[in-house]
Order: sequence, then structure tokens, then C-alpha cells
Amino acid sequence: MLNEQGFDLWADGYDRDVGLSEEADDYPFAGYRAVLGGVYAEVLLRGGGRVLDLGCGTAVLTARLYAAGCDVTAVDFSQNMLDIARRKMPGARLLRCGIDEAPERLAGERFDAILSTYALHHFADAEKRALFARLRRLLRPGGVLCVGDVAFETRAQQDACRAKAGDEWDGDEFYFAAEDWRDVPGYAVRFDKKSHCAGVLTLTRGVE
Repeated sequence: MLNEQGFDLWADGYDRDVGLSEEADDYPFAGYRAVLGGVYAEVLLRGGGRVLDLGCGTAVLTARLYAAGCDVTAVDFSQNMLDIARRKMPGARLLRCGIDEAPERLAGERFDAILSTYALHHFADAEKRALFARLRRLLRPGGVLCVGDVAFETRAQQDACRAKAGDEWDGDEFYFAAEDWRDVPGYAVRFDKKSHCAGVLTLTRGVE
């Protein structure tokens, strides 16, 4: 798995590398634009408002939400990624920290939408579930947590993708299989498939 320094080095070429993978319809970025478009539409459908992006990278998605008038807070642990994001979103609030640090850094705040794209696959499933519980406290009732990533409807589909990818498969990453995420305490969950290896998991906080 790339660490902070690795992502710093990748920052300038990140958007190009993602585009090449998507154009070839290859794992891991096949459907990348459809994933980002799905998250973008979901956030704006619910009125935009205060948006938190976890692992914003070069702000490919967040800059669009910023331009649409959202009040953006964006988090990343790579300073080089944040520098690129700053050029795209000069008035946004940018925080340099790890995703797992964000709930405590932002304790007491409330967001209309929390999003994360192509970042949470670095967390094991148990870590993701614990993170979702902590993030729920940052969401207003009825708010949405949107996760766009390498994802599959079933474990069988994931296994088929792994077999096809061969040596290209990243065994250090932990991908979503929607069948394992239908029941997340405190959320209503929906999965929208965007390609053979990508989708958007939408978790809506219940209104108590």
C-alpha cells in the first residue's frame, strides 16, 4: 500500500494514470467517471450544503461540488495532493490528516454529505465498519455517506475480477462486496453498480 510519501510522489501523475486505466476499461479504474458522476449527482440531489470529502486527492470530484456552491471541507494526508486541490478550490477548507483521524478532528460538526472515492479500500472491512459508526456522528439526520470505489455486488464477482486481473490485482487492498454491506447499524444502504469493478455505496443516516 502506498504511504503518505508514495501519494506525494504520485500526485502530479495521478489523474493521467487513472484516465488510462479507465479508457482501457481495466481494473481498478474502469467506471471511474461514472462513479464520480454518481456521487456528484447523489450529493446535489440532496441539496448539496456542507460536504466533507475524505481522501480528496487532487479534488477531481470535490472541485465540481465546490463549483456547484457546496461548502467543502476536504481531508487528505498527502500535502502534494492538497496543494493541487487548493489550486482548484481556493476557498475550500483543507485539512492534512488521515481519514481515520478526521472524525475526532471534526468532532461536534455536522455535514449534509460525507463522501470518499477510491480511498477506503485501504481499510479492512472491520475498520470500515468502525469508521462508518464514527462518521455517523458527523452527519445530520437524513444526511448521506457516499463511497465510490472498486466494488462488486457479490464476492463471486470479486473473485472473477481477481482471476482476470492476475498479477495486476492488488492484494493489499480491501474491496467492497455489496452483499456484505446490506445491514449497517444506523444507516439505510443502497449499492449502484457502475462498471464490472466499481460502484457507489450510499448510506443514509436515519432520522430519529
